[in-house]
Amino acid sequence: MNAKDLRIGFISTRLAGTDGVSLETFKWVEILREMGHECFFFAGECDQPEDCSMVVEEAHFRHPQVFELNLQLFERQRRTPATTRAIQELRATLRQSLAEFVARFRIDMIIVENALSIPMNIPLGLALTELIVEQDLCTIAHHHDFAWERQRFALHRADDYLAAAFPPPMEKILHVTINSYAARQLAHRTGMRSTVVPNVMNFERPPAQPDGYADDLREMLGLDDQDYLLLQPTRVVPRKCIEVSIQLACWLDAPCSVLIPHGVGDEGVEYQDYLIRLAKTMGVPLLLAADRFAAERGQTSSGEKIYALADAYQQANLVTYPSAVEGFGNAFLEAIFYKKPLVMSGYEIFKTDIQPKGFDVVVFEGFINDLTLQRLQTVLLDDELVELMTERNYELARRHYSYPQLRALLSDLVTRGIKRLY
Repeated sequence: MNAKDLRIGFISTRLAGTDGVSLETFKWVEILREMGHECFFFAGECDQPEDCSMVVEEAHFRHPQVFELNLQLFERQRRTPATTRAIQELRATLRQSLAEFVARFRIDMIIVENALSIPMNIPLGLALTELIVEQDLCTIAHHHDFAWERQRFALHRADDYLAAAFPPPMEKILHVTINSYAARQLAHRTGMRSTVVPNVMNFERPPAQPDGYADDLREMLGLDDQDYLLLQPTRVVPRKCIEVSIQLACWLDAPCSVLIPHGVGDEGVEYQDYLIRLAKTMGVPLLLAADRFAAERGQTSSGEKIYALADAYQQANLVTYPSAVEGFGNAFLEAIFYKKPLVMSGYEIFKTDIQPKGFDVVVFEGFINDLTLQRLQTVLLDDELVELMTERNYELARRHYSYPQLRALLSDLVTRGIKRLY
């Protein structure tokens, strides 16, 4: 086996839609295909062609059985023998499906996208760990989030499972983290070294100019020409701190609406309900439009337009990104790519890995103060200033977070992965 023309299998709970893991995965796929490799996909949900993918419903974190197991492990006081048996039975089912996937597509190497990182589907992680050991599979584990980074996994009844598979402390696996803090934490907690591969976008190929498709987007959203559109390009989960974007829209001296093109994710609808009440109280139009946006353009079942995420960026006046915690920051790169001004919190990874490179964005710490509001008012009214900021940011991102950097890192990882088998 050599590092050219490999058959690479991507494995995750979900490989579809506009969530950060899926978007980043398909950037890797694009680069690996350019390098001459073939790519195949295993997931509980997948939007790739049937001839290169295998969908197993039990692999999804939203599968009813998996959802119930997570309740038992992360929200109950004790783990029952029945729960343990159910986990082992589902592990065996998924182990068989994974083996079938590897055999059907004659997989040389697997890249596991977060399924060995955060315990959204514990039976899948256990099954993967067994498969890697039994078949001596060349494996890259791409870690976007870890259990210790999420408060909802802090109390659990799954110590044995987390220690075994989230992530598995195996020398033959090439561990990849997306920021330097995660790399240090992985080493401290497990003794495993990792390669830091930051998220990227293809800054070598600037975004296409507006083609008229989204000219009616503001009308669809119910906006007037004079309204400012604040784009909150994240899932609706509490750590995104979307209430700050609503406050900002209320306090800016202009009519502002907040658009969220993503859905509620995997943490329930309670937070979304809270945001709806808050926006109503503050008099801010909150546009929850996940059903009208996707990674690519299309149509709903009733024939209405589905807009691409790119269309939302191109129509926005300002991108809001007030997250308390981020693994890296896809929305940060997207705002830079589409040359939009950005207001954001100084979350830890931004301050340690990104900000030192010199990006010109409006950063706040903890809450929006008067100085932040004044700077944003200036930015919104000064097109020349926005152009200077966004052009500088684009060039910095092209230098540090573009496809050439990813291509070099992936080439090295694939070569090292093959060598580890011998």
